[in-house]
Amino acid sequence: MADTHKQWLEKLEAESRAKQELFMNDIAAKLRHPRMYEKPQHPFRGAPDFWKAFEWSEDERVKEFTDNFLSVGGHVARLQTMDEAKQFIVDKAEEMSAKYVVRQNQPELTALDLEGSLTDSQVSVWNTDPEQYWRARAAEADFGIVMADHAVAYTGSVTVLSAENKGRSVSLLPAVLIIIIPIERLKTRLGEVLVTFDEAGRGQLPAGIHFISGPSRSSDIENDLTIGVHGPGIVYALLVG
Repeated sequence: MADTHKQWLEKLEAESRAKQELFMNDIAAKLRHPRMYEKPQHPFRGAPDFWKAFEWSEDERVKEFTDNFLSVGGHVARLQTMDEAKQFIVDKAEEMSAKYVVRQNQPELTALDLEGSLTDSQVSVWNTDPEQYWRARAAEADFGIVMADHAVAYTGSVTVLSAENKGRSVSLLPAVLIIIIPIERLKTRLGEVLVTFDEAGRGQLPAGIHFISGPSRSSDIENDLTIGVHGPGIVYALLVG
């Protein structure tokens, strides 16, 4: 009985491999080149040297980031000081009748004193009250306000890291997201950001690394695009400096 079962399994294996060969031969025929039985050589690793040296000027970085971010439905404002960023937030909160605001617990945001300036809004500072269910607080917020850790002009992306005082929910759950980007954190290439994580080492990686490229965009099988289903439907990037 054991021999019979073994023979049956060997027969199934042979049939499966025969079908696999037919499948792969059919693909090779459609591609019009011989079957490859050895893995191809990859003599190059990572970005070429010319790309590692590629860098835009500050004005070019601002322009390219702005064009890319706008192209996917985001909004960009170029500001000179954090006071201007504060006024922008206050004006938008008034314009959009924001009642609930949640922000990261960051020194730069604390210095803005949004709690004292947004007189018609309730401002919550992430993770400052142990009795608070902060994910729910972020979900009900009209505005989420965060500081960008990095930004990339070439891809129009903003990087926001997670930590105890920088909950990912602040950037993922509110209806409107406002990201403040100090101009010195705006880089040309994505590699300039990614290398910082390699240099930090696995033990120093943050709890989460989030790349944000405009508002949430979702499309179903019929290619119907919907904005804001799985994240903020409106995103403002404030380039400051």
